[in-house]
Amino acid sequence: MSEGERTLVIVGVDGSAASRTAVKWAAGDAFRMRLPLRIVHAVDPSTGQIGKNANPGVADALLRRGQRILLEAEAFVRERCPAVEVTAQEAEGAPAPALRELAKGATEIVIGRCGLGGFNDLLPGSVSVDLAGQATCPVVVVSGEPRAVYEEVVVGVNTSSVCEPALAYAFEQARLRGATLRAVHALAPGAAHDMDEVHDRLKALRKKYAQVTVIEDVRSEQPVDALADASESADLLVVGSHGLGTVGSRLFSSVSRGVLFQARCPVAAVHSWQPPASSGSWISRPGPRRGPAWWCGVALA
Repeated sequence: MSEGERTLVIVGVDGSAASRTAVKWAAGDAFRMRLPLRIVHAVDPSTGQIGKNANPGVADALLRRGQRILLEAEAFVRERCPAVEVTAQEAEGAPAPALRELAKGATEIVIGRCGLGGFNDLLPGSVSVDLAGQATCPVVVVSGEPRAVYEEVVVGVNTSSVCEPALAYAFEQARLRGATLRAVHALAPGAAHDMDEVHDRLKALRKKYAQVTVIEDVRSEQPVDALADASESADLLVVGSHGLGTVGSRLFSSVSRGVLFQARCPVAAVHSWQPPASSGSWISRPGPRRGPAWWCGVALA
């Protein structure tokens, strides 16, 4: 499927608090982009719990649990965000490969940061790192902690071409959210800043997204520290991903991996990005700031 044909948002669920927050985030993005939402739960047959040699009782229990997780997530979206078209899917396989395959037909994938894996979810081989390093669409990683709404999107910008899709995605997210975009360019103290090239990368997008207020934030500190600090008062932090194929997660840049671990807000790792046709002229601007209990225009309490 080509970039321009990507027409849905996918969210991976496992029943954890982080995955429930991921469902809220994914439904909100689907609403803003006017795209359908697909909720996916992956069951891995390699665990020995499902397959030819499985204990029927264990296998049935695992399948029932997955179905319950999907039903609860789907019902939540239908109740709280009825304008979003939502479907549920049980996928066979380990979560990262299963979601990575589905990513080929998605506008973006959303997952919980810690989920059932805890700290290990940020180590090599984890779902978060594997997807962020290998998926061909943007991967948004969220945690389960409630946050205030800051109406700001942060994006890391440098002189590498890797950041170009991330910049395009960040501008689009800022537009859809009616948010300010903070473009952070950070280099270690003493390193030279090529600001002309940074300005050039922003120039065309600033012209295209004239309605987005852009703050150019130059910092003389380590990039991970600068981006983590900026994420404190942001709704979303966007970074570029090299997307290096089957070894992508092992070669995932130290900056992107560090940001996944240290960021205080959801993180989008972007390897490639093409705005879906359905969101071309759709601009969702928030009304009066209502705080974290509001989402999709309805109260979450």
